[in-house]
Amino acid sequence: MKEDYHQSIHKLKKDYLNEDFEQGLTVSEAEKRLLADGPNKLETKKTPKWRLFVRQFHNMIIYILIVAALLTVLMGHSSDAVIIGFVIVINALIGYYQEANASDALEKIKEMLAAEATVYREGQRMDIPTEELVVGDVVFLEAGDRVPADLRIVDSDNLRIQEASLTGEADSIEKTAEDLPTEDVPLAEQLNRAFASTSVTNGSGLGVVTATAENTQIGQISMEVGQVKTRKSPLMQQIDGLGKGVSYVVIGAAVLLFIFGLLLETYSLSVLSLAIVTMIVGSIPEGLPATTSVILAMGVSDMAKNKHTIVKTLPAVETLGSVDVIATDKTGTLTKNEMTVKDVFLAGHHYQVSGNGYEPKGRITEEGREVQKDETLELFLEAGYEANDTLLNKERDRWTINGEPTDGSFLTLYHKYFGEEQESSYQEVDMLPFDSEYRYIAKLVKDAKGKQLIFIKGSPDKLFPMAQLQDDSWSKIVRDLSETGKRVVAVGYKEVSPELDEISHELLYEGITLLGLAGIIDPPREEVIESLKDMRKAGVEVKMITGDHPLTAKTIGEKLGLAPRIRVITGQEWDQLSQHEKEETAVSHQVFARTTPKNKLEIIEALQAKDKVTAMTGDGVNDAPALKRADIGVAMGIQGTDVAKDSADMILTNDHFATMSLAIHEGRRIYDNIKKSILFLLPTSFAEGLIIAFTILMQQEMPLQATQLLWINMVSAITIQFAFIFEPAEDQIMERPPQKTGSRLMDKHDIFQMGYVSILMALISIIAHDWLLAQGVDQVTASTMMVNIIVISKIFYLFNIRTSKFALSKEFFSNKPAFLIIGVMLLLQVILTYVPFMQHVFHTASMSVVEWGITLLAGLMILVITEIDKWIRLKRQASEMHELYN
Repeated sequence: MKEDYHQSIHKLKKDYLNEDFEQGLTVSEAEKRLLADGPNKLETKKTPKWRLFVRQFHNMIIYILIVAALLTVLMGHSSDAVIIGFVIVINALIGYYQEANASDALEKIKEMLAAEATVYREGQRMDIPTEELVVGDVVFLEAGDRVPADLRIVDSDNLRIQEASLTGEADSIEKTAEDLPTEDVPLAEQLNRAFASTSVTNGSGLGVVTATAENTQIGQISMEVGQVKTRKSPLMQQIDGLGKGVSYVVIGAAVLLFIFGLLLETYSLSVLSLAIVTMIVGSIPEGLPATTSVILAMGVSDMAKNKHTIVKTLPAVETLGSVDVIATDKTGTLTKNEMTVKDVFLAGHHYQVSGNGYEPKGRITEEGREVQKDETLELFLEAGYEANDTLLNKERDRWTINGEPTDGSFLTLYHKYFGEEQESSYQEVDMLPFDSEYRYIAKLVKDAKGKQLIFIKGSPDKLFPMAQLQDDSWSKIVRDLSETGKRVVAVGYKEVSPELDEISHELLYEGITLLGLAGIIDPPREEVIESLKDMRKAGVEVKMITGDHPLTAKTIGEKLGLAPRIRVITGQEWDQLSQHEKEETAVSHQVFARTTPKNKLEIIEALQAKDKVTAMTGDGVNDAPALKRADIGVAMGIQGTDVAKDSADMILTNDHFATMSLAIHEGRRIYDNIKKSILFLLPTSFAEGLIIAFTILMQQEMPLQATQLLWINMVSAITIQFAFIFEPAEDQIMERPPQKTGSRLMDKHDIFQMGYVSILMALISIIAHDWLLAQGVDQVTASTMMVNIIVISKIFYLFNIRTSKFALSKEFFSNKPAFLIIGVMLLLQVILTYVPFMQHVFHTASMSVVEWGITLLAGLMILVITEIDKWIRLKRQASEMHELYN
């Protein structure tokens, strides 16, 4: 891209050397270039909806269920096949809904491009569709225009362009036709270039097109957004691995049992085949994808209502719980993107200003004491207020500006001292607008008595010569303020004749009186500092990536408390590093300054290469590729661009970075509850498979039908597992480290407990089933009791798995909705057992009081045994902690 740019500049000089830029290209040359290079528009490709739907079936568990459904059709069990098919389609629809609602950031980028451009062709100025722009076209720009392509500025009349969405710079940038001092200049400092999609705020100018379509900066971002590959969240990776592992084990066991059954010749081939299919259907946790999606969906809903967050993709919710690095933009995210005067220096005085942002709330104090009356300070405030062409407005409850952020800070400062309602009594006579060459703004005003003053505000290096200063004390103040990352503005005035009606630069250089200096900064958000403390406690690092000057960025990082020691690197320095060095630097540094969109993307990729689960927050177009690449992209809802919002997985509706801390807390709670639901689901699924396996090994008649197992897995499991949605967070959830990438979902004890609970449920169910048959009860009633034993055992087991504390502790009633859900589940079991239609479809029969008593006793045994295991485990943990600290 850099090489193409310099080639374009070389061609620009060759084409227009000794020529008038306003002549422009000839129509024939423009047509030839348009034919060769193509239109100035961005192309997007969309994945067809049918392909999204088909993609949902690419899952090991789904493959097994499809085979099981086909086998049941071949064996003539159509009702079983229909239910299995229904389960498959439900899972596919859930996945399709998530993907079909994914964002299309590329479409939003296209909408940012201007519809028309004003160009010179054959000496005529004309408006043409932006798509027809070609390299070499001369474009006329004026205030209010959107830049239609990347341009090299060749003529500038007070031209200023707002580039915040691309560079992160809050103020409009002054543009010049001068050559850059070096070729390797950061994007934010390329003062002789204008970029497609940015907006002209002041003045006018001419620019020659150097890049169109995908070759523009916005086009490069568009291409990066389109090419960025996202990776699966940690939990989804764990679930995929778990699903494959379970599938392989179940299929392997099914093949061995089938061979064993054939060798024994106890069952006919059709009966054995149906038994094996039944075992597979029972053992495969087909409820896993649906259950996970339901818990995530409820988490999404809760976060939208109570946490000021809109989550667009379901896996993003649990990804929050695993985040260990947040890479964030500075402007508008960590800071308010509202310039604020914090220091005022007058001769012999240093005033501090409280309050942040454009809202005129705050005080002006000196050494902690509020200023009572100071005529010099009041004149300084009047001068800063009058030498201004920005407006401060209150829209509902929010204060905004129309104009330059630095100018807006002086309006707010004025009202902090004089009050919200007071307006200046001076009457404007003439104004010298801000000019990039002179770098100051001046206004001629008249007071009520006819006295005239010129108020001036601008760069200290311009105003100091006018004031003819004799000592270096003011320059030292400028240096000191600059070293703390503040922008410094000088303010002065000049008394003039009542007859004067026009300001001139020459008049100002005849001499002014310097009133003082203002130190201005884009202040950190107050809530961010506390949030960062919480995140550090939770083991989450925060990296600041910004287009700002490194000194300013470091100062903000220190004020926020990003780390005990702040390490800074610029985008230019980053580009010189090898891939290995980039990965190490991404981990060791906290502040990345003067970065490009490409740098941001590379930083995210470097962090991910070091196995960091990375969240990226931002609000600009330049953040889009990194937002999409991150494990979870988070956009600002109020000040964020549409492109940023569409590239992100989550949107903060209140623009508060502090909301991230609440979101991570919620993400960890959801992660815990999904893990609990999986640890709850697998033993009961395996128990069903073991029942069939034990039956084949003991060469007995099959106790359960495939439809009964599907009822248990899908209906009862999902219903009961709704309880985990409402499970409150464990104590000290934000004081433990994040889940590591690549770590296993289950530890050794989880696997041990899953094993013995599966065996217990299977053996208790078989023993109860066989005892009932021995009492002369029919097979249908015995299998109905077995179904109810498994479901009731699930209910009792729920109380063990839902909390790390004892089931009968004070935590027993901490999840009141769980009791309602259990009631619904028991009602469904009654319907399954007694309603004739359900008896016909699911092969069930009515049960007696004795049979219900056996069922409840079986469930109680599961709870007692698992609680004894928990007591032993907690006692061992307490003993280990005691030894550690004594």
